[in-house]
Amino acid sequence: MPSNELKNGLPAEIKMETTYVQNGETHHHSFEENGRVVYMNSSYYIRFEEAHELGSVPVTIKINPDGVVQLIRRGEQTTRFVFDSDQKTESNYRTPAGIIPLTVTTDDIRVSYYDRPFAGRIWVDYTLSANHQKIGDYHIRLRFTT
Repeated sequence: MPSNELKNGLPAEIKMETTYVQNGETHHHSFEENGRVVYMNSSYYIRFEEAHELGSVPVTIKINPDGVVQLIRRGEQTTRFVFDSDQKTESNYRTPAGIIPLTVTTDDIRVSYYDRPFAGRIWVDYTLSANHQKIGDYHIRLRFTT
């Protein structure tokens, strides 16, 4: 049972690495940000701002009690990916040019928590497709510590 502090939200250090392969090219991004971890309605929410050259993008990662993880980015390009190892999920990638329907296939997902201090790790490997054509393979490695 999460502590009352988590229900009110705790400051957290967030470390996130993403690697993806598109058109035979590998790309890697990593960053460290300050954020918050909140426990609400049986789910954990990890919220932070992902800094880029052009500004920052609010990011929320929701960890459901059944192990399904959602990644929500709200910026010029808005995404809401649902990572579920039991089924493919659909997402709409909103860009200034319009909406692109995407299919998310979760190949591997792992979530673990640690006490004192409360911390966790999220590991997601997934494939994105549009119009039944593979866009690329993606890997997210996120660690948070309160």
